[in-house]
Amino acid sequence: MSKTIIKAATVVNEGQTNVFDVLLSGGRIEKIAPEINTPANVEIDAEGLHLLPGLIDDQVHFREPGLTHKADIWHESRAAVAGGITSFMEMPNTVPNTLTQELLQDKYDIASSRSLANYSFYMGAANDNLDEVLRTDPHRVCGVKVFMGSSTGNMLVDDEYTLEGIFANSPLLIATHCEDERTIRQNLAMYTGMHGEDGLTIDMHPLIRSAEACYISSSRAVDLARKHGTRLHVLHISTTEETGLFENNTPLPLAEKRITAEACVHHLWFTDADYAQKGNLIKWNPAVKTAADRKGILEAVLDGRIDIIATDHAPHTLAEKLQPYAKAPSGGPLVQHALLALLDMHHDGRLTLEQLVEKTAHHVATCFQVEQRGFIREGYWADLVLVDLNKPYTVSRDNILSKCGWSPFEGHTFKSTVTHTWVSGNLAYKQGKIVEQGSGQRLSFQRL
Repeated sequence: MSKTIIKAATVVNEGQTNVFDVLLSGGRIEKIAPEINTPANVEIDAEGLHLLPGLIDDQVHFREPGLTHKADIWHESRAAVAGGITSFMEMPNTVPNTLTQELLQDKYDIASSRSLANYSFYMGAANDNLDEVLRTDPHRVCGVKVFMGSSTGNMLVDDEYTLEGIFANSPLLIATHCEDERTIRQNLAMYTGMHGEDGLTIDMHPLIRSAEACYISSSRAVDLARKHGTRLHVLHISTTEETGLFENNTPLPLAEKRITAEACVHHLWFTDADYAQKGNLIKWNPAVKTAADRKGILEAVLDGRIDIIATDHAPHTLAEKLQPYAKAPSGGPLVQHALLALLDMHHDGRLTLEQLVEKTAHHVATCFQVEQRGFIREGYWADLVLVDLNKPYTVSRDNILSKCGWSPFEGHTFKSTVTHTWVSGNLAYKQGKIVEQGSGQRLSFQRL
């Protein structure tokens, strides 16, 4: 059996940072110790480098099936691994929408042969598929996705009876996109009346998809979850006001919290002042908002009201994004550069390495009850990323791996570099090159 020793790595794990050797064997972490002298097939000199648990991204859109001119599982999983993301959970607003168990299985079948990273897929909820939702296997599927705001196809859930049924009966975690559709439509009608559709501009985006729209919907989701005792996870919090809906981990340990929340890298990095330079390239739903919102979201991440940091990676072609504001779709590629952005925040003193690991790996594994991943522990799957904190990395068209071929970070020089990534014990990325000597595995979940 092939063995790999990672020597003298600075291991960041479970709130501590120590220099260890780490032995990998059979896809798992066999031993962690100050010194390991076991013979190995491969030895990696990691002195001066930091070893982190591979990131688990709980929100991506890889666009397959149906939208593969923008992205696909093969390209995006490679970009993820290059960025230190070893596992992903993908959303159901593909074409066709993932609204039946058969369509859900189709996506697993695709990933089994094409994904370099470990994978899971959300079951989608609509106004008319509650029976299908209730058939979802909680041990084999990450969660149920409810769009309480506009989405592709038939995925807007705005029927009150259906929402009550989903929140009362879902067999597993419900993840929500929260923006109040009525408020957005009213705002859009007002701005269109004032400026005409051709006069709408990107700086109006956070006013149309407003803070009020986010709060109305997020508070509705939290109320439903409290009423029914639902395991709720609210995605991509974008306003300071919303953070007040959530409790930190003081009253209850994370594993016992019934309502959790996520922040995304773009809401921690950009503000509405960046629209002038970036334009539609940073058009997301929910919208990037004010500097005060960015500050409030980070404060909630640090004090435990927000439990997870993710990407909401959602590529579109550059031609699509360069259309006028009203026609340009929302979303952008982030998996390859999310960890580097968070490491820049560490360099700036806004986030410790221990907090970064907690929010991108430990807490995701705990919230979703991912089986034997998300921590550097003996016996766990060897999902690992090695980073050089002091080697700059400049984003350019030549090194972007997402199929869309662009990034909102293009031209930016990050302070750190990903040097190696292991997925289930297989070396998948090394010094700027995809290795592809193994494929990702389907995630499993330890749920009662």
